[in-house]
Amino acid sequence: MYRKILVPTDGSVLSEKAISAAIEFAKTHPGCELIGFSVAEPLSFNQIESLTKSGESDYMAREQLSAKSRVNRIAELAKAAGVPCETVVAQSTRPHEEIVRAANQYQCDCIFMASNGRKGLNKLFIGSETQKVLTTAEVPVLVYR
Repeated sequence: MYRKILVPTDGSVLSEKAISAAIEFAKTHPGCELIGFSVAEPLSFNQIESLTKSGESDYMAREQLSAKSRVNRIAELAKAAGVPCETVVAQSTRPHEEIVRAANQYQCDCIFMASNGRKGLNKLFIGSETQKVLTTAEVPVLVYR
């Protein structure tokens, strides 16, 4: 049924659980492969003002390393389970747009991601990345809770 599944991660505990579930899900679909995906988020304008240029560069270098580490974790777990996996890191202040873009670019037929668990007013005002992906993705989105 599914051939290529995008698995975004932000490194949270729930994302880790979603990764494991996505790998198990992929194992039940012979020939299925995963695209491990993470976004390195640049500093906001307000944060940039308080840093020197070298501080901003250091921050982005750490963000890139962190995002690469997250997708490498997906690749390691997938390999151990015998599931093919490619990894991708993007840089953006709008992770949901990058997730949808990557799903299209890599011709994924499903996105498997964690809900982030925001509740109450925080969810209303900020909105979750998962909710934004659900409303803009052109492929099915499986949400792990």
